[in-house]
Amino acid sequence: MAHQKKILRRDFMAAGVAGSLVLSNLRQARAVSANDRINVAFIGVGGRGGANLQTIFGTGEVNVVALCDVNSRNLGRAAEQHSKARTYTDFRQLYDTTEDIDAVVVSTTEHTHAFATLPALKLGKHVYCEKPLTHNIREARIITAAAAKAGVATQMGTQIHGMPNYRRVVELIQSGAIGNVTEAHVWVSRAWGRQSPEDAKTNRDIVSVTERPQETMTPPSDLDWDLWIGPAPYRPYNEVYFPGPKWYRWWDFGNGTMSDLGSHWIDLPFWALKLDAPKTIEAFGPEPHPEIAPASMSAVYEYGARGSLPACEISWYQGSHKPQIWQDGGIPQWGNGVLFVGDKGMLLSDYGKHILLPEENFKDFKRPEQFIGNSPGQHQEWLAACRDGSPTGSPFSYAGPLTEANHLGNVAFRAGKKLEWDAASMKATNCPEADQYIGREPRQGWSLS
Repeated sequence: MAHQKKILRRDFMAAGVAGSLVLSNLRQARAVSANDRINVAFIGVGGRGGANLQTIFGTGEVNVVALCDVNSRNLGRAAEQHSKARTYTDFRQLYDTTEDIDAVVVSTTEHTHAFATLPALKLGKHVYCEKPLTHNIREARIITAAAAKAGVATQMGTQIHGMPNYRRVVELIQSGAIGNVTEAHVWVSRAWGRQSPEDAKTNRDIVSVTERPQETMTPPSDLDWDLWIGPAPYRPYNEVYFPGPKWYRWWDFGNGTMSDLGSHWIDLPFWALKLDAPKTIEAFGPEPHPEIAPASMSAVYEYGARGSLPACEISWYQGSHKPQIWQDGGIPQWGNGVLFVGDKGMLLSDYGKHILLPEENFKDFKRPEQFIGNSPGQHQEWLAACRDGSPTGSPFSYAGPLTEANHLGNVAFRAGKKLEWDAASMKATNCPEADQYIGREPRQGWSLS
């Protein structure tokens, strides 16, 4: 274990926390010429995985050579459309035959992302992985280091990162439109998690659960429940876990709204403010439950100075928690948003629009020249990178640290204490009880070694 920590520390420091447009020196296991199709294996082909399969195949640039899903219905549907592809239920078996695979798309549940991704990186395959990149901080560190060593094209599926609005916001912030930014507030209205049936109905949650169910149910005939559980501690099947995204509120399988929507929303200040690892993290909300993520909570991250950029504070709010300035009516009360506060004004953004505040102060404002190129889309970026090493917007060198930061909000919430974070050693130096939430040992038969 001590040797592993030394390796993780060394690899983290070597990989760094590079910006979101990273040009890697790509080493391809199988050269893909401009005229050849890219041979792609898809792990997880239902729901979001099905959408990824449809979009990537629809580019006309790929051959679908392998399909994998623990749900035979999803697998059968995909196999009907791609009859030449090999099919698997267990992605560990998919990796037994990889000579004809150039790249892998991972769209499984959160708790198996790292386990489906790491073998591909070790084999020198390009990887597209859905957000969040991993289930916990230790896994994120392992995947980030493995990607840096592999030198392949990587992309985390945060599609909003490739949209024009985020790019224009980053240009405004980084060109000094609102001056030095010392705080940012990120809020989402979704309130899914542990709550009463009444609150779940009010918040339009898809399932109401307050404790682990005692009833054991028979899994659907088309689901391999043991493989779905994968590296998580085994538990009997119950319909409160499946299908997705019911599972995302259970700590064993996901990390609630914080890691799910945080991947999209905290992405914007993380990019614009060139954030790295936070110095401290403190969370607020209901009494932590040992098994279920909260519906509503908030977290505050303190970041040190970064080059010429000043120290700053990033605050996250979900569900009923909102920034004070929002509650006071000091800004437009958008249901979801990111508010940057600078010494010359404020900028408010959501996925598709943004405004400078106070608006009267910026009526004659001239926007900076665009210096971040528009994206053809997250999938297309990644496919181009597989061919020629061009940059992707959310490579694992960026997505790994972003994922760690999001998980740290949950670690602070579950530990019930303000954490002093030492990123290099992957330790909350003042809170040894947080270790249990930073990583976990996988179930027997599963490994990240």
